[in-house]
Amino acid sequence: MGHSVPEILGSIKRALSGDVYLILVITLVGIASFGLGRLSVAKEAREHIRIEGAPQAATIELGSVKETPATQTGSYVASRNGTKYHFPWCASASRILEENKVWFTTKEEAERAGYTPAANCEGL
Repeated sequence: MGHSVPEILGSIKRALSGDVYLILVITLVGIASFGLGRLSVAKEAREHIRIEGAPQAATIELGSVKETPATQTGSYVASRNGTKYHFPWCASASRILEENKVWFTTKEEAERAGYTPAANCEGL
């Protein structure tokens, strides 16, 4: 137990012949360099998130459901053909076709239009 680091390294060097030790060091340095290179590219390739305010658009009245043009966004979204409303970032909301999206500013507005909260959208 009383061995120092240089003594341990020396015993490892003696155990491995000179050529095997050199190949091992070159291989480990290559693997480390490759990994560091991949990490540096991964940081540069990330997309930046840009948050903008919702554009102002005219509201169109269709029956008892208020709809807005496809470029309009709100706090809650539902499908014209469905019965549930979602947050815009929920997985279910991303499957709604743009032409079928119905936007609401509040939960109450969505519920007055006959929609109920989606069970798979946390926080509703």
